[in-house]
Amino acid sequence: MPSGHSNSSRVAVVGASSLRGKELVQVLEDRHFPASDIVLLDTSVPPGTLTEAAGEPTFIRALDEESFEGARFAFFAGTAEDAERNWSVAQRSGAIAIDLTGALAAAGHPAGPTPLIPSLGGLLPPKMSSATDASKPRTYSSPSAPAIIACTLAAAFKARESIRVSVLFLQPVSEREQAGVEDLESQTAALLSFREIAKPVFDAQVAFNLLAGYGPSAKPSLAETRRAIARDVAAYLGSRVPLPAIQLVQAPVFYGYAFAAYAEGEAPADAEQLQAAFANLGVKVAQVDDEAPSNASVAGESEIHLARIEADPNVANGVWIWGAADGLRLAATNAVRIAEEVIAKSAGN
Repeated sequence: MPSGHSNSSRVAVVGASSLRGKELVQVLEDRHFPASDIVLLDTSVPPGTLTEAAGEPTFIRALDEESFEGARFAFFAGTAEDAERNWSVAQRSGAIAIDLTGALAAAGHPAGPTPLIPSLGGLLPPKMSSATDASKPRTYSSPSAPAIIACTLAAAFKARESIRVSVLFLQPVSEREQAGVEDLESQTAALLSFREIAKPVFDAQVAFNLLAGYGPSAKPSLAETRRAIARDVAAYLGSRVPLPAIQLVQAPVFYGYAFAAYAEGEAPADAEQLQAAFANLGVKVAQVDDEAPSNASVAGESEIHLARIEADPNVANGVWIWGAADGLRLAATNAVRIAEEVIAKSAGN
């Protein structure tokens, strides 16, 4: 992979055939990450499955004890089960594990992982665990896209006292991987043809519908996903800023998050100052005559996009924030930026 960096790193990607894994490999290529070799690993497809990495044909390899040999970084982008079973294997091999699944954070391992959002590092430096042994490779948790968005919203209001932020996320079916995409696709086709719909993933009609919950057989439930987002937000923010309230709705869209946030304080908020605060955090704020972003318009973008901030018509100190983000791209970019930060820090030592 071409790179302007002098150092090179072997990278292992677990869950390489998943939507998240494919996006991660693409981000590694687009950012010219200094990888001497990218090893693609997966348990959900047969070993030897042909795919592509860095513009070259390659094969999916089996996941075993030797998979992480010589790897500096191991990204876990597939199933939570694969991350749980193999992160310690990667660490014993000398690799720095970066988990995108949320499994390691949910398991509550005593020595980690450290949640990290590099775009917020200047304003909210990472909290380092006292239990971490500096002589061992670190393990990092790269939060989900809605957790990154919620933390960014909270960070932008950091300097303003007595402000509570609430966020409503409209979740795409791609959060349930390819199976969720296919479920929405088949439901849509069936309803348009006046046929009975199958509900293998959501156990509910998601096509042409908005859901506050799934059917009883759908796992994880929407409530469990919401709790996981809230957990990741609390783990990253801690007590440094007030925690935002979070609500989650399943939307009948294939890819990309849209969200509406409301903030209210004791004094009126200055929209221009808030928009400047977001821009300083790497958020793209629409210009005056720009259209508001949508989950479709942000496809392929690595940043969070916001419309112009609007005052509430009835509440004097309330403001509304509409935004969207390519969830797969945002999460993958955050994970790769963690690895880039590790490389930069090691080069400076």
